[in-house]
Amino acid sequence: MPDSRDLQLLEVIQLGLPVCSRPYAEIGKQCEMSESEVIARLTQLKQNGVIKRMGVIVKHHPLGYRANAMIVWNVPDELITPLGTRISQFPFVTLCYQRPKQPEWPYNLYCMIHGKDRAVVLMQLEQLNQACGLLNFDQQVLFSRRCFKQRGAVYQRNTDLAHG
Repeated sequence: MPDSRDLQLLEVIQLGLPVCSRPYAEIGKQCEMSESEVIARLTQLKQNGVIKRMGVIVKHHPLGYRANAMIVWNVPDELITPLGTRISQFPFVTLCYQRPKQPEWPYNLYCMIHGKDRAVVLMQLEQLNQACGLLNFDQQVLFSRRCFKQRGAVYQRNTDLAHG
């Protein structure tokens, strides 16, 4: 069960890690913890399932990636794992995952390609379709038209955890 110092640490990391050579040391200064204590506590919180994962959020648009496409396919459920595994091995694929089909949206395999040029992204998609045998499946290519706010997980303070 997280203690008050864990909760303080969660409050600080939900704002994102500082961009510096020793982010855990910097977070430690804010929480009055050593770098090694921050790392140990985050490790324990992850092992206990309080933190599911930590990752990087890249702001693609300021870096010139303006041709961002979500590609969706309607594939048989038994092919999701082998196709998803194969698709995710391509260096230009940034995300690949499954979602359940819906009556109004029959697609279950999703991947994201971030690119600087729309034509290049479409060529990469063609490469995916050919190499993975995806040409026979219904697909949609959805290019982003605007940027949404990108942020990490938000950990709300639970008074039961803080006082329990």
